[in-house]
Amino acid sequence: MPKVWIDGQLVDKENAKISVYDHGLLYGDGVFEGIRLYSGKIFECEAHLDRLWHSARAIRLDIPISRDEFRAAMQQTIKANGFTDCYIRACVTRGVGYLGISPKKCARPSVFIIADTIELYPKEMYEKGMAIITASVIRSHPNAISPRIKSMNYLNNILAKIEAIDAGVPEAIMLNHEGNVAECTGDNIFMVRSGQVQTPTTADGILEGITRKVVIGLCGKLGIPCVEKTLQRHDLYIADECFLTGTAAEVVAVTKIDGRPIGSGQVGPITRKLMEAFGRVIREG
Repeated sequence: MPKVWIDGQLVDKENAKISVYDHGLLYGDGVFEGIRLYSGKIFECEAHLDRLWHSARAIRLDIPISRDEFRAAMQQTIKANGFTDCYIRACVTRGVGYLGISPKKCARPSVFIIADTIELYPKEMYEKGMAIITASVIRSHPNAISPRIKSMNYLNNILAKIEAIDAGVPEAIMLNHEGNVAECTGDNIFMVRSGQVQTPTTADGILEGITRKVVIGLCGKLGIPCVEKTLQRHDLYIADECFLTGTAAEVVAVTKIDGRPIGSGQVGPITRKLMEAFGRVIREG
């Protein structure tokens, strides 16, 4: 029976429950991280913990255990489930409170950690690339809730995802409040033009992806020019290549946007080179 770690206890998956009065459930008041385990090693563990702590601080949520305890809890959950490769969902909620949004009513934040398998996209999409659309739903305004916070409030992303599903594609680009490209519903977006890799900046309304950072680093190691810059849909439409990055998605090519073929309509050479390089990183640790 799979095990889930909840506030210091490992419980069977079927008994892994939270209170209906938990403000994470009632109001989306909490933060989380999606993390990968490859060959028994937590990938970019410290970077994920940094982002979790930063997200919690941004919403004035005190994580009730230390980083060392959090790291140990993830390892305990992995071991209990016998995984060497898996997806980890680490969550911190405001905790159990009362009806009403005031966090002052919540006695103590709650932590739960799930370890399970995940396959976001079918294997053929990694070989042939995917089609995506541009959603009508925009990314959160930075003065509402910063997109740099990985919060449990994902409703605008979900609405954009529904538009993608309705269009028969797996992902959707979300624009920011200025109409510029931000990211996809669960992935960061990159494009290639004239040999240069380009991706939106943190000021464009993105979550600072861990895989995004790794890929930017790989560009440096491989001698591929890479810049962070503001992009518009027009830039994507005339790009030579396009690809997405994310913890669950890893690196996957985009070959069509809004019905328009990107470049040759095939997985491009720079995208393929980065996919292969990322594969080596996760295999070699």
